[in-house]
Amino acid sequence: MWIGELARRAGVTAKAVRYYESLGLVTPTRSGNGYREYDAHDVRLVREIKALGGLGIPAERTRPFLECLAAGHERGDDCPASMAGYRDAIDDLTERISALTARRATLIGHLHAAANRTGAATEGDDVTDDYLSLPPDLPVPDDDGAAAHLPGTSMPHLALPTTAGGTVRLDAPGPGRTVVYVYPLTGRPGTDLPAGWDAIPGARGCTPEACGFRDHHQDLLAAGAARVYGLSSQDTDYQREVVDRLGLPFPMLSDPDLSLAGALRLPTFTVAGLTLYKRLTLVVRAGVIEHVFYPVFPPGEHAEQVLGWLRDNER
Repeated sequence: MWIGELARRAGVTAKAVRYYESLGLVTPTRSGNGYREYDAHDVRLVREIKALGGLGIPAERTRPFLECLAAGHERGDDCPASMAGYRDAIDDLTERISALTARRATLIGHLHAAANRTGAATEGDDVTDDYLSLPPDLPVPDDDGAAAHLPGTSMPHLALPTTAGGTVRLDAPGPGRTVVYVYPLTGRPGTDLPAGWDAIPGARGCTPEACGFRDHHQDLLAAGAARVYGLSSQDTDYQREVVDRLGLPFPMLSDPDLSLAGALRLPTFTVAGLTLYKRLTLVVRAGVIEHVFYPVFPPGEHAEQVLGWLRDNER
């Protein structure tokens, strides 16, 4: 068949077929008069390239799938190299989604700030930050004893990345008391939280909690806390956006591998395929856990609870 017929059967343009030829993905035979001739296998290859393109895999990266078909397999993804191609494409999409999500959240933050500053909000503008308020009927978490073993326990020799740059040694963060509030997941404007989030005891409230520690930061320092950290399993870039958007005066620690949970047997929960920390707060002195707040509720008032304990236990 000629190129026009191939293009029609495969559902592409003749120009696309020529492009695939230029990449060496499709190799027609030549007739006696020099015309390109294609067969049913070429139609199959072009259809495979088109299908993969619809999944976001560019033609240049379809070669493992085409080679799999050429080797006689029924499907282009029946070979290990093809599955590696899927993984690479997924990694690329994940990076793009993360970057776009962060950009969208930043734009929404600018919109909120501008609307609240100028009073220019109009009907249809969603400038209310749902994460700053808490529903009145949130379930109260029970004390299941999952943190009872922690007081008196030494912090592990573990260094975690921080939004301020570098890492922080949890067993030796510095002299004086260190407050580490551990939380599940900070929401972002315009980004949905996991389904059923509000029904999970202790899940909702990370942003109000962070804002509480922000607003009482100087009070906490005056009461004897040498430093304050927030800690969750989100990566540093995710947390850095939160620090910038909320204007937090302290850094966040990132523990995506839940290393601290493994070392100290900290309580976690799973939702939507994510394993997240349960909310708790550690007061650490000389590398040893001096006091634990668990469960934490209500999260928006927790900084005041920590402040009260520091004032009652001055050293």
